[in-house]
Amino acid sequence: MTAGSERGVRKVRTGTVTSDKGRKTIVVEVTRRFRHPLYGKVVTSKRKFHAHDEENTAKIGDVVRIMETRPISKLKHWRLLDVVRVAGVSEVRHSS
Repeated sequence: MTAGSERGVRKVRTGTVTSDKGRKTIVVEVTRRFRHPLYGKVVTSKRKFHAHDEENTAKIGDVVRIMETRPISKLKHWRLLDVVRVAGVSEVRHSS
């Protein structure tokens, strides 16, 4: 998935926040599943990205979207777009 603007095409990933200990920094784990090209087995691959979170809005367990950006520091080349789902909030609501 990509996001286009006048600055060109930038990659967008969706993942889970695994750490929010850094100041204005979150660590996002992105999991992707794909079929092995030769053997056909479904393989799960994980990768961690350090992302810039200006307002410290994301917390551990949140599902977030991040976008590729200019290098902000040694490890940070991504920034937080938005929080897709807050951790601990169930989507099923029971009426009483």
